[in-house]
Amino acid sequence: MKAGGIRHFQKQDPDSTVRYSIRNKILALAAGAMLPFLALAVGLLVSMKNYSRTYGNTVSNMTIANNYNLNFKEEMDESLYKLVVGYVEYEHIQEDETLKDPYLLIGELRSDFARLIDITTDPESRVWLENLMRNIDTLEKRVDDILDNIRIGGRYSENIEKLDNNIYILTELIQDNIQYYIYYQTKSMGAVTDNLNHRIQSFIIICGLLTVALAAMTVLLTFFVTGGILRPVRVLDDAAQKIAAGNLKARAEVNSRDEIKTLANSFNDMAEKMQGLIGKIKEDEQRMRWLDLRLLQEQINPHFLYNTLDTIVWLIEGNQEDEAVEMVVALSDFFRLVLSKGKEFISLKEERQHIKSYLAIQSVRYRDILTYEIQIDPELYDYQILKLTLQPLVENALYHGIKYKRAKGYIRITGKKDGEILRLAVCDNGVGMDGENLRQLTEDIERPCSETSRGFGLANVNERIHMHFGSGYGMKIHSEEGKGTTVELTIPALLSVPGKAGGNTIKSQK
Repeated sequence: MKAGGIRHFQKQDPDSTVRYSIRNKILALAAGAMLPFLALAVGLLVSMKNYSRTYGNTVSNMTIANNYNLNFKEEMDESLYKLVVGYVEYEHIQEDETLKDPYLLIGELRSDFARLIDITTDPESRVWLENLMRNIDTLEKRVDDILDNIRIGGRYSENIEKLDNNIYILTELIQDNIQYYIYYQTKSMGAVTDNLNHRIQSFIIICGLLTVALAAMTVLLTFFVTGGILRPVRVLDDAAQKIAAGNLKARAEVNSRDEIKTLANSFNDMAEKMQGLIGKIKEDEQRMRWLDLRLLQEQINPHFLYNTLDTIVWLIEGNQEDEAVEMVVALSDFFRLVLSKGKEFISLKEERQHIKSYLAIQSVRYRDILTYEIQIDPELYDYQILKLTLQPLVENALYHGIKYKRAKGYIRITGKKDGEILRLAVCDNGVGMDGENLRQLTEDIERPCSETSRGFGLANVNERIHMHFGSGYGMKIHSEEGKGTTVELTIPALLSVPGKAGGNTIKSQK
């Protein structure tokens, strides 16, 4: 790893790939709602197209048949009659615009109705078309007979009889055949129309039922799809709110295989890195704060050392060698316990000895105003305490309580065990404080030492207790002006673990 840079390695989550994107979910929802209606609409259009084709064919067939129904009999009867009576010769019949060639009429009739037979599906209509074709064949034979007689000549009466008994009857039958065909085609078209109406009614019913079913299905699918989108969003929002509230261990557990899963993974990576960075910052801040406390704590000792050395010099100059020796011994014990081989925790017995050495030194300087008493049960000697916990309290009682009393003062140090807690107290009968000063001092000792305007030594002790044991432990001050001050400490009852070097490994006493 290069200096000045940090390389982050991120594990690839096999479930982080987007399999079901939000866009595809929405498209699937839309398709699920639209496809049934689309299929229904296509079915209706196909039915309408079939009906239109059938209807158009039927109408076309009926138009052809109706034209022959109106004109064929009249044209055929008139043309043959005028041929029989000699009004026109067969070779010149086409020159007369009012007459038609009988064979041409028969050919057109046969051709058109032969095509109608091929496309007609109604059985009854086909029956009449087949009858029509047979009558056309018979009519053609009778026309042959009449035209043969005309060519032979002299058979006028026979031809008139054939007209009356054959031609007119056959054209009448053909006209009847055409009319029956038209009737059954009309009937068939009505059936097709009824069938279409039935389909439309069925379509309306199916469409209504399908609409209700699809509406319910769409609502369910909407809840399912939107739930699949909103649920991980809520999880992500909840995790973000927890982190905003200070819970840096919160993570967004999202199992969806969409873009929100990718977003949640990125969010978790960010939260993890942020947690690491904040933890490192807190650790650095705590280390710096601890160094500050140690530095401030060490500033107490030189001032005390200067005063003590001055007192020793004063004793030697006054030829009080024995008292000077005792003070040097007490000072040596005091600083030996201050150093404590670099240990942060010492036993309560060592702390008691530390206070005793301090008070022995101060008793020489303030012999006229200071008396003291240490009441700590020997059973508590093995319990652990932060080094220099009680000495600043004793010093505060001396310099701010007893010294300004201008009379004999008394300091009492007590210690007792209350369940899992050690309760230590330093009491003096000094000048005490009024309510306002007590309130300000109480506020000052809860601040960091660097921000404290008064009570520096007390704030130092209180802050170190909070740093090691938590805010549930610490210092309380009771004072009354003219009557004295009591400073109480609560710390957990902890014993050193046997066999651990340095005596700094501790455990709670059950």
